[in-house]
Amino acid sequence: MIRALILGGTADASLLAAEIARAGIDAVYSYGGRTRAPADQPLPTRIGGFGGVSGLADYIRREGITHVIDATHPFAAEMSRNAVEACAETGTPSIALERVPWTKAPGDNWIEIRDVNAAVAALPEAPANVFLAIGRQHVAPFAMKPQHTYTLRFVDPPEAALPFAADVIVSRGPFTLEDELEMMRTRGIAWIVARNSGGDGARAKIDAARRLGLPVIMISRPELPERRRVERVTDVMQWLGHSARLGA
Repeated sequence: MIRALILGGTADASLLAAEIARAGIDAVYSYGGRTRAPADQPLPTRIGGFGGVSGLADYIRREGITHVIDATHPFAAEMSRNAVEACAETGTPSIALERVPWTKAPGDNWIEIRDVNAAVAALPEAPANVFLAIGRQHVAPFAMKPQHTYTLRFVDPPEAALPFAADVIVSRGPFTLEDELEMMRTRGIAWIVARNSGGDGARAKIDAARRLGLPVIMISRPELPERRRVERVTDVMQWLGHSARLGA
């Protein structure tokens, strides 16, 4: 009998949860807890961390988990590393559902860098309107360049004061190209800082930047341990021994 654990939080994870529920597979969907009002799932859901590698390994044993699917955000590196180690410790088969990274298209003006600190350094010294599309847990280093006017977009309102003045948009995507063009034009955005999340759901801002001729400081994905990975929900379902209705 299969009892799967989905480490979720992405649109792809939600698609997978729907397929797993449809197939009647026993599974638990786990949110990391960063979003205060996470989307409902058609599976039993838990919210919060596990307590590192040992905590996740204990959970796998205690709950009789037979398969682990890492469908977290491509930048949730700590969770992904913990999953690799916990599955190795418990001998649990695992697979990663990972979006294809974005690649430059004709007309893109990307400055590709390795991390958030490098992104701060890549911003100009002259004041500019900057859209930080990087998630609230990574914004603090940008206080080093307070001369800029920052626009941030979060799913939830900030719980604490930000380390610099910013125009905060509270909204849940996905956003269309037209949405992103209007936002950037209205706020006079001149620079964009983004993580290479990949997939279609968050790509509109990259397409809008190309359309407007704006530079994008693109943060590369973190390096992760070697692991089995696929790019489609159907591949995960096949790994579980089931078919899927989706072409994703």
